Amino acid sequence: MNGISEVSSWSPILKQEIPKGGMERSPSFKDLLGRFVGEVNRLQNDADRASQQLVAGETTDLHQVMIATEKASLSLELTIEIRNKFIEAYRELMRMQV
Repeated sequence: MNGISEVSSWSPILKQEIPKGGMERSPSFKDLLGRFVGEVNRLQNDADRASQQLVAGETTDLHQVMIATEKASLSLELTIEIRNKFIEAYRELMRMQV
C-alpha cells in the first residue's frame, strides 16, 4: 500500500501554490520539468541508499529495497519516454516549417 501513496505524492508536482496576491498562476514548463526531474533524482537516491543499507546489513527488508529500485527504474523509464516524445515533436515541427 505504501507504493500507491508514493505515486499519489507526485500530484503536487503538477500543482502550483497560489501567490500571496491572490491571483492564481499556472506553473511554467521549466518549473514542472525541474520538479519532475528532481523527483526522479530523489527516487534514484532512495533506491541507492536502500541498496547500500541492504549490502551493509543495516536492513533485512528485501521487499522494500526491491520496491524502491523498481520505483526508480520506472520513473527513469518514464523520463526517457517523455524526452523521446519531446524530441519527436520537435523534429515534426521542424519538418513542418517551410
